[in-house]
Amino acid sequence: MRCRTFGKTGLRVSEIGFGAWGIGRSMWVGAEDGESLRALARAMDLGVNFIDTALAYGDGHSEKLVGRAVRARSEKIYVATKIPPKNLLWPARPGIPVEKVFPFDYIIRSTDESLSHLGLETIDIQQFHVWSPEWLTSDGWRRAIQKLKKSGKIRLFGISVNDYQPDSVLDALRTGLIDCLQVIYNIYDPRAADTLFPLCRELGIGVIARVPLDEGGLTGAITPQATFPEGDWRRRYFKGPRKQQVWERAEMLKQVIGEGDGTLAQVALRFCLSNPAVSTVIPGMRNTRNVESSCSVSDPGPLSPALLARLKDHVWIRNFYQPD
Repeated sequence: MRCRTFGKTGLRVSEIGFGAWGIGRSMWVGAEDGESLRALARAMDLGVNFIDTALAYGDGHSEKLVGRAVRARSEKIYVATKIPPKNLLWPARPGIPVEKVFPFDYIIRSTDESLSHLGLETIDIQQFHVWSPEWLTSDGWRRAIQKLKKSGKIRLFGISVNDYQPDSVLDALRTGLIDCLQVIYNIYDPRAADTLFPLCRELGIGVIARVPLDEGGLTGAITPQATFPEGDWRRRYFKGPRKQQVWERAEMLKQVIGEGDGTLAQVALRFCLSNPAVSTVIPGMRNTRNVESSCSVSDPGPLSPALLARLKDHVWIRNFYQPD
């Protein structure tokens, strides 16, 4: 497993990280704790030293599993988590003040709750789970982050950028208060590379690439016949004609992938790693089979310039998180 420098923090993180949303179970039907723990252990055995979770993932269930797995290891594993918006609105809505979303006391209380779930003394990376540029000049969230760092409860602070709004965080990065960010970046939506990534490299901001597999759309596993059980959020994400659209796009992509490039999912991960601004990419890995497939892409490294050029023809900008 190759490691990359996490911005100007000096941390060396595995370029494949563990996305722990799915193991929280509340929105992903079928996750089983025993298999989740085996997946976490296998990932760490293969050199993964970065895990991204959130307080909202199963109301702390994901954090509890991550903490249990991390505490069982002797090597250093970096843990990132997130504070959910107090009003429970994803993404952040314009016109709602930060005091309604991330008030000072709520930031402190949520961090303490995450620390309790994880069973750790320090959170390596604490993040806001949404962001609005309207909050930039507010004082409360700044004081809360500074207090958490000074007390040793968190090491670094970052922002999970709103879905499909990569440029909404540009001014926040220039404050010097942000150590890292995570943002949607994949073959279908590479817009973060246009303006955001160059600024991150200039300022030394660590970059966590999320949704590298388009919630499954870039695995080839979503077919027109695919079904999802009641309670699984993918029933909404891939509703109506979307499964057909995703399948057709995936089939076209398969035609441009060379025999030695790997599976569609592996190519999708290698696409993210081909951008030097990316510090780590965090596919969801709910079982050991997914772990082994994802971790294997660190060995061959970035995609060839020729394949990257062909993939530009497959950009597909849309937002399946929102209703039609």
